[in-house]
Amino acid sequence: MMWRAISELQPGPKWAGLFQEYWPDYKRWWLSEGEENRATYLESRKALETHMPELVPLYEQLCDLAGGGDLAARFLSLYCPPPYLSGCSQAIWPGKEPVMVRNYDYDPNAFDSLALHTEWLGRKVMGTSDGLWGLVDGVNDAGLSISLTFGGRRVVGDGFGVPLILRYVLQTCDTAEQAGKVLSRVPSHMSYNVTVLDKKRNYLTAMMSPDRPTVLTRAAVATNHQESVEWVSHARFTATVERERYLLQRLTLHRDTQEKFIGAFLKPPLYSTAFSVGFGTLYTAVYRPRKREMEIRWPGTVWSFSINDFEEGSRNVQIPGAA
Repeated sequence: MMWRAISELQPGPKWAGLFQEYWPDYKRWWLSEGEENRATYLESRKALETHMPELVPLYEQLCDLAGGGDLAARFLSLYCPPPYLSGCSQAIWPGKEPVMVRNYDYDPNAFDSLALHTEWLGRKVMGTSDGLWGLVDGVNDAGLSISLTFGGRRVVGDGFGVPLILRYVLQTCDTAEQAGKVLSRVPSHMSYNVTVLDKKRNYLTAMMSPDRPTVLTRAAVATNHQESVEWVSHARFTATVERERYLLQRLTLHRDTQEKFIGAFLKPPLYSTAFSVGFGTLYTAVYRPRKREMEIRWPGTVWSFSINDFEEGSRNVQIPGAA
């Protein structure tokens, strides 16, 4: 898998090039259920204006860079997208310098493979890209980090794709408390667990759903179910309960060092090679919010980034089990 790290402080030619590169695949996905099943431009824009108004000027810039087309603008709103599932495990190691660690388990053929560094709307943000301006994990210059896992429920409703919600949190929030308020009010089209950790060691996990209020918890671990298992076959297939128990044991019984705890994410039962069914581990991310640092790890390889000294580059990574 070819990974890239790209920095463009303001929307410009680099982002426009990314859009042109990725758009054919995203367009096929966006239309996979038929164009009539996607929200109109007016519906999408109104939803953005209602729930994430601060992003509207940025959204307009990106739409212009994408060519100004109707379909591209509807896609970029990430409002009511087609359903998609991922695996994932995430946890907060609560040492002297707390870190957020996560595995992203997904289909490698439906992934941006991109670390993106921006200063959109006057705020520096870096993280793992999804949907060309959304994020599946990231950190901002206020020392707030964030990550998601799928919540293990079939329900699909009216709301945004969660990567855009993560982008919105990092663009507008400084603390875990502020993030919790945003996560409680912005609608998500599917169920997700979103964990945030700020520079003052405060953290929370928001259990978001399209059909019921968000539940804010003090959970330091999140896998692929919420307060209880609701989709039994998915839970069994992804071993979500077993992974959650394993992480809780590492935090409470074993008292791992930071490096040992991070290393556990690169081994079973957390590390998955189930790529044939779309849930292999594509990478492990480590966030140190006080230092505004990010690492992307694979077995035997670490790629480090700093929000104030971000270096562009590319790496061709061999991922065990991925054809």
